[in-house]
Amino acid sequence: MSGIKEALEGKNTTIRAWIHRKRSSGGVIFLILRDRDGLIQAVAHKENFSEEEWNELEKVRIESSVEIEGEVRKNEKALNSIEIEIKKFKIISNAEPYPITEYQSTELLLDYRHLWLRSERMINIMKIRSYVFKLAREYLDSQGFFEITPPIITKAGGETGSQLFEIKYFDEKAYLTESSQLYAEAMAFALEKVYSFAPSFRAEKSRTVKHLAEYWHLEPEALFYDLNKLMELEENLVSYIANGLVKLASKELEMLGVNKDYLLKINPPFKRITYEEALNIINQKRPEKQLKWGDDFGVEEERLLTMEEEKPIFITYWPKEIKPFYMPINEKDPRTVVCVDMQAPHGHGEIIGGSERIWKYDELIERFKETEKSQGIKFNMENYSWYLDLRKFGSAPHAGFGMGIERLIKWLLNLENIRDAIPFPRTINRVKP
Repeated sequence: MSGIKEALEGKNTTIRAWIHRKRSSGGVIFLILRDRDGLIQAVAHKENFSEEEWNELEKVRIESSVEIEGEVRKNEKALNSIEIEIKKFKIISNAEPYPITEYQSTELLLDYRHLWLRSERMINIMKIRSYVFKLAREYLDSQGFFEITPPIITKAGGETGSQLFEIKYFDEKAYLTESSQLYAEAMAFALEKVYSFAPSFRAEKSRTVKHLAEYWHLEPEALFYDLNKLMELEENLVSYIANGLVKLASKELEMLGVNKDYLLKINPPFKRITYEEALNIINQKRPEKQLKWGDDFGVEEERLLTMEEEKPIFITYWPKEIKPFYMPINEKDPRTVVCVDMQAPHGHGEIIGGSERIWKYDELIERFKETEKSQGIKFNMENYSWYLDLRKFGSAPHAGFGMGIERLIKWLLNLENIRDAIPFPRTINRVKP
């Protein structure tokens, strides 16, 4: 049994596939067949079939699953310059009239996401998504990291403890995790270098082209890493994925209009600037609306910083008031913490956030208190008792980061909206299909 990829000129082949397009002309029916490897044209001539068989061919609809047998031959006018002369034809399942036609609204395509995933564009994106997962694991494995499987249900928030989806866990209140970092830190004290690859959930009421309520989160954690070593890991990982896609997905990248030469140029080192330097750049470029120290960067600020960049940039040492409790104070500038964000070029936004972690018990307790005061939140310290234990029993310096896989894919493929980087997007106004 062959697929479209194995359909070789001059050979007889049997293919199971789906009807992507259909047209007829007199006593000839042309079918464009689809499987995961692409498209191929098949042609049926009326004289080769009985009246009953021909009637079945005429009735078969778009997206029906079929099995055909025939000879592969050259035809310069056909798709990819080859076609299959159909000798035998079997309808596996005749589809109902297909609800997606040539011109459809974005909302309708999202309503029929389960069917739209069969489109040539989405098939190519989903293949590349799989390759991104493969390459990320491949690189971290090569650096001595172990993959771990943290829980999705938690009592403790990883960032500020806010923006969590609350659930009823038997008779207790629990949350869907916004980050696996805290559990990765626990595992790092056993395995030294670990990473989790799992969904994260954030109840942000954001309606931008780069926000999802459920996304896939790659979170490495490593003992005895400082900020510089962490940034080296980040830029090498991103470069490995970008370069690797050219080898694994050359055809898919071409079909999506992605410049492969551009991906091959994504190599270290990446530019490094401090938050304060970034603030000055933004204010110089936009004198009519000045930011002050302590302001976070939104979509417009990220665009101003990165539109002219060809590679990601690092922004280091952010104000402590806008960063989580686990980030240590920068001794050289106590207004800031020892952290770094990686911004994708061309305004695609933040793709990585990371930091050194506070590894001393007293310092961590103090940062909890500072965060409560500066961010106006209240931590239930009972839920973090196990996390504090990590600082009591053989603690050591360590660092880690979180990468949003869909944001990475959005940038690498230059997608207009992040929802196309995931099979079934979950946003503030969409939780189906």
